[in-house]
Amino acid sequence: MTAPNTRGVLYVHSAPRALCQHVEWGLGRATGVPTTMPWIAQPVISGTLRAEYAWEGPVGTGAKIASELRGWEHLRFEVTEEPSDGVDGGRWMHTPGLGIFFVQTDAAGNVVVPEERIRYALEVAGGNATELHRELRLAMGQAWDEELEPFRIAGDDSPVVWMHRVS
Repeated sequence: MTAPNTRGVLYVHSAPRALCQHVEWGLGRATGVPTTMPWIAQPVISGTLRAEYAWEGPVGTGAKIASELRGWEHLRFEVTEEPSDGVDGGRWMHTPGLGIFFVQTDAAGNVVVPEERIRYALEVAGGNATELHRELRLAMGQAWDEELEPFRIAGDDSPVVWMHRVS
């Protein structure tokens, strides 16, 4: 039986020029398709480039892409994988300072924090509301979102449109 297919997007938020071909090779290894990406200047960090690539493949391809790219220093990226029949979606975020983070997502792209992670946060926090907030922010990947947001905004002229949270 073959795995169900899904799709997603690789957002390379910033990469030194010297890494760009390595990113393409890693993406090609993960997807099984030789890849060339449309690199453009990233204005947040002078001398870096950004690119986006929409991919299709078997469930788990997002994890393969993130695994191929996670070891590169100075690389900021996100990989999304849409949910499919019986399988949650996911988002992998990577920054040089924080490393890699994975979170499950629902059909609308919202972060899904599993029950056991919430229970852990409650246990660690005890009765301390500040500690509970810290644990829940960690569970949702807030530090990664905060670090990547300037790079996302700088890419507003890119071909993939980001949906931003409305307060």
